[in-house]
Amino acid sequence: MLISDFDYELPEDLIAQYPSQKRDDARLLVVDRELKSVYHKRFYDIIDYLKPGDCLVMNDSKVLPARIFGVKKDTGAKVEVLLIKRKADDLWEAMVKPGRKLKPGACIIFSDEPGKRFAADVEEFSEDGTRILKFIYDGDFHERLEENGHVPLPPYIDRPSEDLDRRMYQTVYCREEGSVAAPTAGLHFTKELLKKASEKGVKLAYVTLHVGIGTFRPVKCDVVEDHHMHFEEYEISRENAEIINDTKASGGRIISVGTTSTRTMESAADDSGFLAPGQGSTDIFIYPGYKFKIVDCLITNFHLPKSTLLMLISALYDREKMLEIYSEAVKEKYRFFSYGDAMFIL
Repeated sequence: MLISDFDYELPEDLIAQYPSQKRDDARLLVVDRELKSVYHKRFYDIIDYLKPGDCLVMNDSKVLPARIFGVKKDTGAKVEVLLIKRKADDLWEAMVKPGRKLKPGACIIFSDEPGKRFAADVEEFSEDGTRILKFIYDGDFHERLEENGHVPLPPYIDRPSEDLDRRMYQTVYCREEGSVAAPTAGLHFTKELLKKASEKGVKLAYVTLHVGIGTFRPVKCDVVEDHHMHFEEYEISRENAEIINDTKASGGRIISVGTTSTRTMESAADDSGFLAPGQGSTDIFIYPGYKFKIVDCLITNFHLPKSTLLMLISALYDREKMLEIYSEAVKEKYRFFSYGDAMFIL
């Protein structure tokens, strides 16, 4: 299977640069696999497609203000840092620009304001040209990061981050800080819509998968099977695993909100569809031919051409039909990617 089998034409003006003014006012393309039909709705209409006994499973990871701008201490040269993953107390793996000027021993100053000092020493090189940074700061690390960091918008959003992104590039249910990209399918839910779902008899469950920098990286090989996914950390509490397992046992549908929730559950489930609680690390790669163990339906955004996420949804439904649906979404001028519209695969 070739990566080019998952390509499609997308006009640049359909790439959403800003979110909808109201989260659940985004458009929703409903895909009914049984009837082989599609319906054009608004996201708030999703309540009509949820049934009592269903379970919505959401990723409650919170996005860090992971992009930080500073200067090299000895030269004053501008530096951009993108945090990727905490390695230990005050030690972070990060991407840096310009990388060739930031060798071990270099110091980056983000703030030298008295009482609010925030800086980092380059400790060593890491994988893929990244660096290990040791942070030096006054007071609390997260306070300094909030003061100096910016929302790490994906590269296809062609603008600097703004104040609205601190609110809108987070889900309303985010709790566990650690992602460098939002689980974007969940951005459409409001607290009011989740309340309506709960009142209808829909169960709400949460998993945590911290979205890593691999979400921005393109697939570089030509053959799908040659691609290797990046590792991401996940956690599922006993309480939430029980909600999901009870739903499955009683015949309810497991509706995954986003591909990250999907990858988490499919990694933690055994072949019988039983979900084990606990922590883990996953590099699961889901593409056509994969047999889903636990996920029945998927709420998702529209994904990049030739991306592993487009491969994942093509595993849940037929690849050719999915590309036809994407062509229709382009024709109907849906908004694509992180701040774009949504799809519900029934």
